[in-house]
Amino acid sequence: MQQQGSKSGSEMEVTWDDQQNINIFSRLNNRVHDLDDDIKSAKEKCENLEDAGNELILADEEMVRFQIGEVFAHVPRDDVETKIEEMKEATCKSLEKLEQEKESIVTQMAALKKVLYAKFKDSINLEED
Repeated sequence: MQQQGSKSGSEMEVTWDDQQNINIFSRLNNRVHDLDDDIKSAKEKCENLEDAGNELILADEEMVRFQIGEVFAHVPRDDVETKIEEMKEATCKSLEKLEQEKESIVTQMAALKKVLYAKFKDSINLEED
């Protein structure tokens, strides 16, 4: 019985550069998933801060409880309003940076997909199901 050669018609040789591109794509893909989680968390935090600000507007008291770490402290309402606004701005800026980073990575991934699909055609699957 004869053995077939190690290369069939559908197999392609993977060069060192090809493997590096595949590895880069994989790292970028993992980073996109991490960013998705971070973006989701930042959006929730931003919404929670918005809700807290709205609730604070409705509050009648001059002193409100504000959580600092694991402790609640009685703080003047004006100070809490200022702090919530600062926290909301910081969170929204962080969210923008995360979304920009994701956009940049998706662009890099698209370029790598183009290169890898051009060489490997149907022999490689870079799509998520």
